[in-house]
Amino acid sequence: MRTAATIVLAILLAASPLIAEECLPALRIEQSPEQVTVLQGDAPVLTYQRAPQSLDGKYERAGYVHPLFDLDGNKLSEDFPADHPHHRGIFWAWHQLLVGDVRTGDPWICKDFLTEVRGVDVIECCPQRVAFQASADWTSPLWTDEAGRKKPIVRELTTIRVHGAASDRRAIDFEISLTAAEEHVRIGGSEDIKGYGGFSPRIRLPDGLTFLTDWGIAKPQTTSVDPSPWLDMTAAFGDDDTRSGVTILSHPSVPGFPQRWILRQKRSMQNPVFPGREAVALPTDCPLTFRYRMILHRGEASASRIREWQAAFSSQ
Repeated sequence: MRTAATIVLAILLAASPLIAEECLPALRIEQSPEQVTVLQGDAPVLTYQRAPQSLDGKYERAGYVHPLFDLDGNKLSEDFPADHPHHRGIFWAWHQLLVGDVRTGDPWICKDFLTEVRGVDVIECCPQRVAFQASADWTSPLWTDEAGRKKPIVRELTTIRVHGAASDRRAIDFEISLTAAEEHVRIGGSEDIKGYGGFSPRIRLPDGLTFLTDWGIAKPQTTSVDPSPWLDMTAAFGDDDTRSGVTILSHPSVPGFPQRWILRQKRSMQNPVFPGREAVALPTDCPLTFRYRMILHRGEASASRIREWQAAFSSQ
């Protein structure tokens, strides 16, 4: 008969996204006015860009993750890529940002828009799990007060939680909460048939990249593919032929769950679409919250294994 202590331990293990190996170095956070970096020992895991970055003064952006590294130290994310210089690591953005009928810039292409990070707080710091919370305002020179000062349009509160690596995987959680700072604010994706917008990892796309969803192998197309609670991308991201992957899990609380996916084989990002081409209202009193978990894994990940990861995330 299992003891009460054994049962409690089993429950705790089941709730954890993964169990880190005790011999691995502890996670830690380093901060500067420009960046927040998570490291495991001396090895960087990811960096959050809190200060504005630009390319020769163009495509100014802040409040996103880059670089992101896999378990073997390979850089996975891209920033200012030549094909889409407005893409930026792991980011979340929409083409449409409206106050009433007024268009207040284009956050997706970094035009007349900036996420201004007001502060970053470390909210958890354990050897095998750390988390920080960033508060930010979405601003535009097209939305100002009588003195010409930019007024907040949307208030963003983003929590990023990094779990210690096991031998074959690491989990990173994103929780992005958006609240309108003005009445009648709406956000929406591209206004063409693609409708892309929302959480958008810009990951390097080597030759031989494959996509796996809950309903099977997915092939990128111009428009979004069928809904799936998760997406896996597997390729050789290092200097040899060793394959590894990035799995994106969507929490059932995400608006529109399960979402359709925009997939791209080359020179672009991947995106669980919300809300599409029709803009939706952003409330002033209750945040619209998006929760995703990225799992960086060595080797191939089977659909059955990813479904277990998805079930664990969905229960939290």
